Amino acid sequence: MAGKQNEKRKPAKPEKQKRAAEQEEASKPEKREKQEKQEKHKKKPAKSGKPAKPAKPGKRSKGAGGDGAATARPLRELLRVTPGDRPDLSRLDSSATPGGPRGKAAGLAAAALLAQPLADLQERLYAASTTGDRRRLLLVLQGMDTSGKGGTLKHVIGMFNPSGCRIKAFKAPTAEELANPFLWRIKKELPHPGEIGIFDRSHYEDVLIARVRELVPRNRVRNRYAQINRFEKALSDDGVTVVKVFLHIGYEEQRERLLARLDNPAKHWKFNEGDLEERSVWPAYQEAYELALEHCSTDVAPWYIVPADRKWYRNWAVSTLLLEHLEEIDPQYPKGDFDVEECRRRLLAG
Repeated sequence: MAGKQNEKRKPAKPEKQKRAAEQEEASKPEKREKQEKQEKHKKKPAKSGKPAKPAKPGKRSKGAGGDGAATARPLRELLRVTPGDRPDLSRLDSSATPGGPRGKAAGLAAAALLAQPLADLQERLYAASTTGDRRRLLLVLQGMDTSGKGGTLKHVIGMFNPSGCRIKAFKAPTAEELANPFLWRIKKELPHPGEIGIFDRSHYEDVLIARVRELVPRNRVRNRYAQINRFEKALSDDGVTVVKVFLHIGYEEQRERLLARLDNPAKHWKFNEGDLEERSVWPAYQEAYELALEHCSTDVAPWYIVPADRKWYRNWAVSTLLLEHLEEIDPQYPKGDFDVEECRRRLLAG
């Protein structure tokens, strides 16, 4: 077809042919430069173990959907701290949105879409436990003051049936708790089979504030890293999926949030002068977190760093991480041990 069309065309004049050839030759360097830039961009590797920059639009991974979502990799791969690596929190952008939807509106819409699949998986997890399945999930939330642990509980855990959740906020230890090993109070609050447990702060306080405030000798803090790893390995062996999330907030963002609490009388109850004391040793806390992330991100219980300056991204990211882990558990409804048709016949007959 194309050949016949070419036969019908009138031959171009020599002068026009010469001009066209010159233009084509002049454009070749620009074309080559454009191709080289595209190839270079494609080959640029993403950093592992740290929150990456949003990828270009592509196919979303299973369960991490949403309008404008921008990565083909599971979020758990993008945000995971590689075992043995020490992240430099000062170099990680706390306002970044790695793998996330493009903008707040898209993020809120994407998070809302996760509610139904999360609720369905929670129901399947609980249903499976009624026939002896011991699997359950534990979400550990850590972060500096105002990083959004309470907000995450409100917005993310609100998607679940509360009767299937076990929530515990750990405060300063009581006299009884201090008289026991540091993991004693943690073990009492673990989720039962079929449940989703949420810790607002956790056993990691004993290697964070205990280190910064020198509440115990440094060598005891170092020993606790290994104790925590053994503890979490035992949980994994017993069917607990441990999802540990560090909500990474910036120094200036924390200032803004604390000022907002002071400016609003309705938020004064959330303000504590002790927060200013903790803020004064910010570098020491950042170092303590880096060490905890380095020593306690393991294959069975890795840490995930979630940039938390943007609340909509924080909520979407934590919801997506939960969805990815629940999908991996893949709980199933147990089969009935009765004759369905016989039960139907009896109901219709009566």
